[in-house]
Amino acid sequence: MPELPEVETMVRGVRPSMEGRNLVELRIIDRGYRPLTMLPSSTEVCRRVAGARIARVWRLGKRVVLDFADRGTLAIEPRMTGLMLTSDPPSVEHLRLEFLLRDASSPSAADPFSVWFWDRRGLGTITWRAAGEIDELIRQRKLGPDALTLDAPQWQAALGITSRAVKVALLDQKLVAGVGNLYASEILHLAGISPLLAASKLTQAQWERLAEAAREVLELAILHEGSTLSDGTYRNALNKAGGYQNSHRVYAKAGEACQTCREGLIERIVQAQRSTFYCGSCQALKVKRWRKT
Repeated sequence: MPELPEVETMVRGVRPSMEGRNLVELRIIDRGYRPLTMLPSSTEVCRRVAGARIARVWRLGKRVVLDFADRGTLAIEPRMTGLMLTSDPPSVEHLRLEFLLRDASSPSAADPFSVWFWDRRGLGTITWRAAGEIDELIRQRKLGPDALTLDAPQWQAALGITSRAVKVALLDQKLVAGVGNLYASEILHLAGISPLLAASKLTQAQWERLAEAAREVLELAILHEGSTLSDGTYRNALNKAGGYQNSHRVYAKAGEACQTCREGLIERIVQAQRSTFYCGSCQALKVKRWRKT
């Protein structure tokens, strides 16, 4: 599933082609597969964006966000297999949307050009929101703050309110936006924190390590343009594989020796129906035991 680094890579890949351009038309490509979820409706979304100028292309958590001048915002959530592409797609049959664009400074240019949304499983969602609505959702805590923007006190404020296991809390996009299953395991390992520890029980030192590890993992993953796993689904905007999978410390490495402590083995457990990978040695869950006197 595309997470923060992959979506940030998508944004950086398509921004030069989309930002400041006029969206001539948003075309829905119907090849008989499961249709995308488009809200309020596909007809209404296409009507609202037609002919509008894209003022800004940015990322909110796991969403590619297009701000339209004087109109509103289109939020594109890739979900499991969605990709934003400026080049040839992995397969033509799973193209879902075509953004037909033209240079805003030369509206009479002969040939518009295209950016594509490709989604093999059709689980992506496209949502039109009125101007200012996303900011209001953040204020109402219906969308968590972006994981790359947080320092240690902000991480504590976001996650420390829940007694759920910290790994499970990291996946809650209403608490913090952008961290998914893969990077949650990687962040907690680098921070030396057990995924089983209740978020409300983290110490100040652990919040500091979590903030530092999150920034290091996410920024390095962005530098390497995300992680392309064995299924090959994730590709950047030019249909090229990411490279951060070569730097994974624990994800999908169950049974292998821990390369951090050189003592433990990487374990796999299931939390909230998702696989968690961690080292039981350097991420031990320390429980205080009281003795009767």
